[in-house]
Amino acid sequence: MTKSTRKQRLSVYLDPTVMGGLAEHAARRDQSRSLIAEAAIESFLSPDAVERQEAAIAKRLDQLDRRMTRLERDVGISVEMLAVFVRFWLATTPTLPEPAAQAARAQAGARYDAFVAALGRRLAKGPKLRQEIAEDVSTPKE
Repeated sequence: MTKSTRKQRLSVYLDPTVMGGLAEHAARRDQSRSLIAEAAIESFLSPDAVERQEAAIAKRLDQLDRRMTRLERDVGISVEMLAVFVRFWLATTPTLPEPAAQAARAQAGARYDAFVAALGRRLAKGPKLRQEIAEDVSTPKE
């Protein structure tokens, strides 16, 4: 803008929530609403605005992709861990005779409560199982 060019006045009607957001943003930045609105319009009309938006979206999508990859890994670990445990438990736990089975059922509630408490402590202080397993575990060739 040259020195002789004067700013021109523009009157616009804004939704009350947009106006509130503009006023709040201007107050946080200690700037006038007019200056913030001018910068926003200039940014919107800028030829590189689309590229910046695309870059921001691409960055966010990349973050989401990494999170999904970790989530898939964690779910895979959980499924395999459960499968190994069930297979081991079925292979090593003999069927109990009826009097012993009744006693075991009577203790089941207390044992389950102890398990949940231990799990709660583990989750509260860590480390998590997924942190103990290397990211790049290679599978052995059979």
